[in-house]
Amino acid sequence: MIETEGKTISVENIDTRELYGAKNVYLEQIKALHPKLKIIARGHTLKVLGAKGDIERFERRMQSLIDYYDRYGHISKEVVDQSFAAGFTTGDAPTESSSATARDSEVIVYGNNGVVVKARTENQRKLVNLYDKCDLIFATGPAGTGKTYTAIALAVRALRERQVRRVILTRPAVEAGEKLGFLPGDMKEKLDPYLQPLYDALNDMIPPLKLQKFMEDGTVQIAPLAYMRGRTLDNAFVILDEAQNTTRSQIKMFLTRMGRNAKFIVTGDVTQVDLPHKSDSGLVRAMNTVKDIPGIGFVEFDRSDIVRHELVKHIVDAFDRQDKIEEQRRREAREQRESENKQ
Repeated sequence: MIETEGKTISVENIDTRELYGAKNVYLEQIKALHPKLKIIARGHTLKVLGAKGDIERFERRMQSLIDYYDRYGHISKEVVDQSFAAGFTTGDAPTESSSATARDSEVIVYGNNGVVVKARTENQRKLVNLYDKCDLIFATGPAGTGKTYTAIALAVRALRERQVRRVILTRPAVEAGEKLGFLPGDMKEKLDPYLQPLYDALNDMIPPLKLQKFMEDGTVQIAPLAYMRGRTLDNAFVILDEAQNTTRSQIKMFLTRMGRNAKFIVTGDVTQVDLPHKSDSGLVRAMNTVKDIPGIGFVEFDRSDIVRHELVKHIVDAFDRQDKIEEQRRREAREQRESENKQ
């Protein structure tokens, strides 16, 4: 007679709506694959009754399914079959129709709902390649080139692969034509809109429930640049976004936060400075200051890297042409004044 045992298996840190499927379709599939076991789902726990060996085998395969979801951000009937029938390890590429994409060497990370985040342009690939060679990288260029998005994808990958213990994303809280004091709410509510693009990128790459837990326990932190003062950032992947809006002293403060086993990426667009005086921007001055230090990489994105709507390229071109016209007018005005003064 086979002795029946029971075990409660926790499935925390994963949205059970994703794990069990719509109308519990994946849960019913899992039950059908284990006719010798009685499986009862209650919230974030599974009560499993049956023979000890069957339970142990089920637990291993259940963990492989959860690991798969952590890495690839989605579950399907085919994935459940692979996990519970044949079994696979986290490092295995899926054998679904998306397998060719999944094996693509340019994939950085697998986001939610099967979204594949990969380097799509030459300079995005350069940024990914520099990550293995440099602990500090400056990535500059116009809007829409994927600078920050690619950097955050690298950070999420490093966190998943346990290369770092935490990810810290920061921005200077600088008004772009609007004053913080006139916004409603407390200080956090005033600052969150400035940090929203960082939340948006994370929401593409980390399941909502896991991201919420990461935010609560400090594994993922999003904060204004001023909150970095006085900290030493060990075992962390840190991204400074919108760095063109830092002063020289602010960016120096940020760069000197680097601790042991840390990766820093600084992103910015030097043509979109929101400081009262554009000359106060510390980004270009900082890059010129550290350009000869080994272990620091530089990537300059350009219009060919723009991956947003096709119109964005034309908009950037139009503004660049207008800037050149205005600069020419200012130059001619200066020359005219100098000529008149000499007379």
